[in-house]
Amino acid sequence: MKAPVSNGELSVEADLSWHFAHMAAGVDFSQVTPDAVTAAKQTVLDTLGVCLAASGLEPAVGSLIDTVREVGGTPQASILGFAESAPALMAAFANGALAHALDFDDLTPWGQHAGSSVMPAVWAMSQRQGGVHGRDFLAAVAAGQDIFARMRRHVVWSKNWNLGSVFGVYAGAAAAARVAGMSSEQIQSAMGIATQQSSGLMEIITGPGGDFRGCYAAFSAKGALLAAILAQRGLTCVERPFEGTFGVFANYFAGGYERTGMLAGLGTDFQGSTTLYKRWPSVGTSHSHVHAVLTLMEEHHVDPRDVEEILVYVGDYHRLMCTPLDQRQAPQTLVDARFSLPFLVAAAAVNGGLSVHHFTIEGLNDPRVIAMARRVRPVEDSAYDWEVDLPPGRVELRLSDGRALGRVGLEVPGSPEAPMTWQMIEAKFRECAAVAARPPSSQQVDSVIEMVHDLENLENATDVLAALSVDTQVLPAR
Repeated sequence: MKAPVSNGELSVEADLSWHFAHMAAGVDFSQVTPDAVTAAKQTVLDTLGVCLAASGLEPAVGSLIDTVREVGGTPQASILGFAESAPALMAAFANGALAHALDFDDLTPWGQHAGSSVMPAVWAMSQRQGGVHGRDFLAAVAAGQDIFARMRRHVVWSKNWNLGSVFGVYAGAAAAARVAGMSSEQIQSAMGIATQQSSGLMEIITGPGGDFRGCYAAFSAKGALLAAILAQRGLTCVERPFEGTFGVFANYFAGGYERTGMLAGLGTDFQGSTTLYKRWPSVGTSHSHVHAVLTLMEEHHVDPRDVEEILVYVGDYHRLMCTPLDQRQAPQTLVDARFSLPFLVAAAAVNGGLSVHHFTIEGLNDPRVIAMARRVRPVEDSAYDWEVDLPPGRVELRLSDGRALGRVGLEVPGSPEAPMTWQMIEAKFRECAAVAARPPSSQQVDSVIEMVHDLENLENATDVLAALSVDTQVLPAR
């Protein structure tokens, strides 16, 4: 199938899938803006880190990893944190689960996560192909991040679909296809094929109970790679998968999308540069409240034992993190804990911060945190509804001496106003690597950080993964 062209140029009226594919196929590293290159590198290091941490800390990933082991097959790509390898599709599946399992992966200023779908697909395709230069690798990641940000930012979202997986599969498919050197026609087909892997109900994200929630990116990462491989093998798709009568935007968003915004600056303004990196391993919409309570406790030298009540002012999405309140105050799984606003605020107040070390079985059952969480009371306030950007949150401490201390969490670490620096991301990587199922040595960690900084000069981008995979074991076929 040929791209719809007019006078030698891609037709403006062509389906958005063609425009995104044309950009991804044609983008050269030299065209990617410096801030987008930096974001691509930071996403590489950040996603590596959170995958390693999840391998050692999140029990929920065990079922997925065991399933990958059972499937077996030709070893093509690494499973991070486990020093094992598997077929590329199953490695993308495993690493997708690991990438989002701790809810510690990158996100856009408008919410949802690109890296946990894009990076596992690109890593697996790169290892399957072999010999992918760092410049091509970074160009592919930047293209995927750009597509995800454009789609996320310019849709009318009713908070019914999980956009991390709905859009992640398209961004991942385009990036994986680009890293394999595929044509614009092939990349457009990959994105069309990916429509059959594009899904994700928000009930799975927001509802309490179970421990699957953090693993959803396994499916979008695998779906992205599968779509790219099928297109690479010659399978073609329809011309208008995104804007057709029964296409993505009609079905998922009732036609509510801004085409002009999605196309503005495409190929020159790489919106992956807006990517944010998390300071704390919890849902992004909790960070304003967490920051507010930490700031109040520190500025006013509050002893946790003097806190009688914590009021959290909540908008529409925050409310989901407080409902049902008794379950959110005492979550039963680590996955639920990361989405439970009363628990998160309480853990921050008691511990003076939040880190991966606080999300363990012991941390989940810490009697001090549970007692504090029981004192958290949500107060509905539509001023904090989630419109476009991630919403702020207000916290008020009621103390035993009669004082009431209130604050809105502004300039949150990891926000556009206070972005994570390279040094902070490196420190996060070190913290995450130290708790991996098979922790890399300090020399390996230093080497990986150095290689990521110099990624555009690596002849083989997957040398970064090899540096973490000394004595890699091959998963047995069964």
